[in-house]
Amino acid sequence: MTASPHASLPELLHAAVTAVGGTERPGQAAMAEAVAGAVDDSSHLLVQAGTGTGKSLGYLVPALAHGGRVVVATATLALQRQLVERDLPRTVDALQPLLRRKPQFAMLKGRSNYLCLHRLHEGVPQEEEDGLFNQFEQFESSAPSSKLGQDLLRMRDWADETETGDRDDLTPGVSDRAWGQISVSSRECLGATKCAYGAECFAEAARERAKLADVIVTNHALLAIDAIEGAPVLPQHEVLIVDEAHELVSRVTGVATGELTPGQVNRAVRRAAKLVNEKAADALQTASETFERVMELALPGRLEEIPEDLGYALMALRDASRTVISALGSTRDKSVQDEDVVRKQALASVETVHDVAERITQGSEYDVVWYERNDHRGGSAFRQSGASLRVAPLSVSGLLREKLFTDRSVVLTSATLKLGGDFNGVGASLGLAPEGTEGEDIPVWKGLDVGSPFDYPKQGILYVAKHLATPGREGTRTDMVDELAELIEAAGGRTLGLFSSMRGAKAAAEELRTRLDKPILLQGEETLGELIKNFAADPETCLFGTLSLWQGVDVPGPSCQLVIMDRIPFPRPDDPLMSARQKAVEEAGGNGFMAVAATHSALLMAQGAGRLVRAMGDKGVVAVLDPRLANARYGSYLRASLPDFWYTTDRNQARRSLAAIDAAAKADGK
Repeated sequence: MTASPHASLPELLHAAVTAVGGTERPGQAAMAEAVAGAVDDSSHLLVQAGTGTGKSLGYLVPALAHGGRVVVATATLALQRQLVERDLPRTVDALQPLLRRKPQFAMLKGRSNYLCLHRLHEGVPQEEEDGLFNQFEQFESSAPSSKLGQDLLRMRDWADETETGDRDDLTPGVSDRAWGQISVSSRECLGATKCAYGAECFAEAARERAKLADVIVTNHALLAIDAIEGAPVLPQHEVLIVDEAHELVSRVTGVATGELTPGQVNRAVRRAAKLVNEKAADALQTASETFERVMELALPGRLEEIPEDLGYALMALRDASRTVISALGSTRDKSVQDEDVVRKQALASVETVHDVAERITQGSEYDVVWYERNDHRGGSAFRQSGASLRVAPLSVSGLLREKLFTDRSVVLTSATLKLGGDFNGVGASLGLAPEGTEGEDIPVWKGLDVGSPFDYPKQGILYVAKHLATPGREGTRTDMVDELAELIEAAGGRTLGLFSSMRGAKAAAEELRTRLDKPILLQGEETLGELIKNFAADPETCLFGTLSLWQGVDVPGPSCQLVIMDRIPFPRPDDPLMSARQKAVEEAGGNGFMAVAATHSALLMAQGAGRLVRAMGDKGVVAVLDPRLANARYGSYLRASLPDFWYTTDRNQARRSLAAIDAAAKADGK
């Protein structure tokens, strides 16, 4: 097909691949053609593109050739950086002579991701005292000893240098607490016209750049906010590309989840107390105390019906918050220094309390409500911070179908979208009817698996430890740890251990550190970036961890030749949201376990197995130390979701293969 009046799509793709120093792949070319076709006929496309395909150019080139405005939403900072700092600059320069125009691109994130100059210069509004507290003043005369103080002064210096004000451009990064001192949410922002620093605002500048850009790179969270909140935050666009699309449902769910804690409500009370009349303040204070007493007795778990005492507490919070919001809207207290800022922060806090309390009291059948507790806290801190009340949508599929697939062509891509042999499982979670379904108001879509340049059957082995005992909910799995030790010895280290819980990862690390002479790194003992760097630098090193390692490790070469999964990562049976979703599918006549638990596990396992082969020369073993993958009826579905590795349940074969790979790596000096 012709991509532009001046050059064909293959010519454009060749120019772009050459510019970024890559290699043209058949899968990449097939993906580019499919994306161009979907954009041309305003349909939707799900593309599974394995590691090494070059999927970024597979969608960027046809999108740039189309000429309309494109939004690219990604899940991770790493991919956003790759797109904005590497792929887009080189691709745009390479395509300019062929397109006879130079597409512009920009990054856009939520407001709290940008440094707020008003907050930086005027200080943080404090609910304990009138006016603003300049957090930098206490560190002016001497070097701060605390990490927070050091970060604050470093951020102030960075503010004079940065062109973007983007948190992700601050290296090294800082804690959420430190960043919170110089950032605001959209609700807290004064607005460009009212703020003394509006003309210099980094967030507003990013929005203006996005309005002029042909390609806007954003994140899943901002895409979710754009869809959920009604007021558009993204410019109008003809094409939406969702990369790392396997993450989209969980990111949208996160944005659509509300939370109330006693500490959060108390902060709202303190912020509003000095700005409204005594009667309104007292009502909110009384409601807050009632809510806190209820939360002290909260037991973790789903609330299928709202208990009477909680219902009264929430209605009191809702009504008192509504009164305070009305009062804040008319209050102008000139005795309060910079009153607009203090009022805006108070309003944001009280509105959040009101909105969540009202949502729960309305009792929608499409919401799930539950108590959550963090048992590592004690004393009053446990009561203040450890108990939370949460509400989340039972499903986001209807929301996505309505908001995502309307008035634009949508391309969703990832290395893991095809589960159990087809795209329908992921499609259903996105609100799509089975592929090929036709009807009024049903989004038309198709799925395409462009494969991978890797020869998985020759580069990797999937070993399932069929002889081990089935994992239980509690207790140490001695046979699993023994098996793990033998495999690591055979591999000569070189092991990424993916565990279904942090407790399991820690127990295995502690035990194997006493048995083996290999260094074992454990997630949480250092920053994730530092751990991955150290793991990659020393082939004898092992790295153990949980969820973020299943998806966030890219270590090609001999340092990662054994990927261990301790068990199938099913959701916890007591996970309120997952169990509610599973029950809803069953009540509708479906298979709740397969639709929810098995799909969740298949996505995670596919991502985890993808850590093994990251380059053409990589070889190794993915070892799953859970016999259910071989023995259970759902095992074939999960295996069909993994890369097409050579499959075995022979433990001796797995050890021999690992030893041979280790010997070859050592012979090569690796």
